[in-house]
Amino acid sequence: MTRIVLVRHGETEWHAENRYAGSSDVALTARGRDQARLLAAWALLARPDAVWSSDLSRARLTAAASAAALGTDVRVDARLRELDFGEGEGLTRDDMDRKFPDALRAFLADPVAGHLPGGEDPARAAARFTAALHDAASAHTGGRVLVVAHSTAIRLALCALLGVPLKDYRRRFPSLGNCALTEIRLRDGDAALLEFNTAIERSLVPWSKQ
Repeated sequence: MTRIVLVRHGETEWHAENRYAGSSDVALTARGRDQARLLAAWALLARPDAVWSSDLSRARLTAAASAAALGTDVRVDARLRELDFGEGEGLTRDDMDRKFPDALRAFLADPVAGHLPGGEDPARAAARFTAALHDAASAHTGGRVLVVAHSTAIRLALCALLGVPLKDYRRRFPSLGNCALTEIRLRDGDAALLEFNTAIERSLVPWSKQ
């Protein structure tokens, strides 16, 4: 059994305008860096056995603070990166409505079958992400792993692991806060959801390692 703590990176410069940031490398804001430091404070209390991260800088920089606090290195894995939104990268929903309204409506109706033009197949994204989680679990059996990644990729992975249709990821898991904690348990390929989207500010209490 391994416990995986899934964390969305800190706030980025595109957050205020709600621009779609998939494969784009977007910088953290000052608030995002503060959130990373709060996550590091949590890590000092929870003492995860390892820190894994997406290869995108907003996740790596968020994870780096926790790794530094623990005196360890970040294990960077490109499979943990965000879904590529194709032609939607960097756009707001209003932008997309002006640029490709029909494709946007298809995406909103079914984000898997109607994924954004030029974007990554969400089923493939879920498969690569969950493969990375299973590798992390195998590498740290019996421990806890902090994984810093991205909102859509995490929610797709949760659906895949828990048997929820991928197209329902927004309905079942409507949002993930920056640096909020979501914990799952992986055991023999089976997954259980232990905690979802707990604000990091509420999590700065000692965690027992079970």
